[in-house]
Amino acid sequence: MNNIICIAGPTASGKTALAVELARELNGEVVSCDSMQVYRRMDIGTAKPTKEEMQGIVHHMIDVAEPDEDFSVSRYCAMASPIVDDIVARGKTAIIAGGTGLYMDSLIRGNAFAPFPATGVRERLEAQADAEGMEFMLNWLASVDPDSAARLHLSDRKRVIRALEVYLETGETITEHNRRTQEIPPKYTPLWLGLDFTDRAELYRRIDLRVDIMLEMGLIREIQDLLASGIPAKCTAMQAIGYKEFVNALNGEESIEQAAEEVKKSSRHYAKRQLTWFRRNPSMHWLPRQTGQKNEEILPMARQIIYDFDN
Repeated sequence: MNNIICIAGPTASGKTALAVELARELNGEVVSCDSMQVYRRMDIGTAKPTKEEMQGIVHHMIDVAEPDEDFSVSRYCAMASPIVDDIVARGKTAIIAGGTGLYMDSLIRGNAFAPFPATGVRERLEAQADAEGMEFMLNWLASVDPDSAARLHLSDRKRVIRALEVYLETGETITEHNRRTQEIPPKYTPLWLGLDFTDRAELYRRIDLRVDIMLEMGLIREIQDLLASGIPAKCTAMQAIGYKEFVNALNGEESIEQAAEEVKKSSRHYAKRQLTWFRRNPSMHWLPRQTGQKNEEILPMARQIIYDFDN
């Protein structure tokens, strides 16, 4: 039997529930692959599974960083890869579940990342971006790494600065680095399961409902508590969908109702980007969900795919 299973798909598609059920059946443990569930005290807005939803199954890579920490794909892989190795070494099944495609693909490939040196280069680039503006920085990047510049937008400040930092520190563009890593065989060969809906409107309905439920569960209070504890409103974690919109509302820039509609709209757009990412994976076995189909009705399809894959 394959001892690594990846469960991917858009937000609100039922990945957590399927991961738990498969873990119960396959003597498994779940490794979360969500770039926001790594943060402590950010529970409601990240749809972090509750103890009841975990059903006693061990979950890893949840609550491993503070909200004001910088968390990256390289840090995720450095922490998650030994966990996957340990689960497999103990004869159990590692079920990697989440919607952050970059994190999941990088973990499976075992990508070697460009170094993150503490030499002051990043700080100087940040100061230069403040002084010169992002158009200047993006044009600079285009002069040394046109491929990266073409992929990035002025609003992608963090990635633009990161690409320049890699070039200045290593003499190699991040495009060249990524090209080299793509040539390396992947570290793991998992079974890929993808969740989607035959009717896109059903996915959007679930997303909208999830936002309403988050508000009922106390998302506004969660955000207020984070801000009151000293977490900066502009830190990376608080810029996530479902947080930044309500921070703006709490600052009086719009109403809570308007912010909620923005969250729903942004979440729907994010779901489309997630699907675009995962559909590029030729190894993905898709589990199309019908409108109104319950989580337990997906399980037999997943079982059959696992059986066919192992035989």
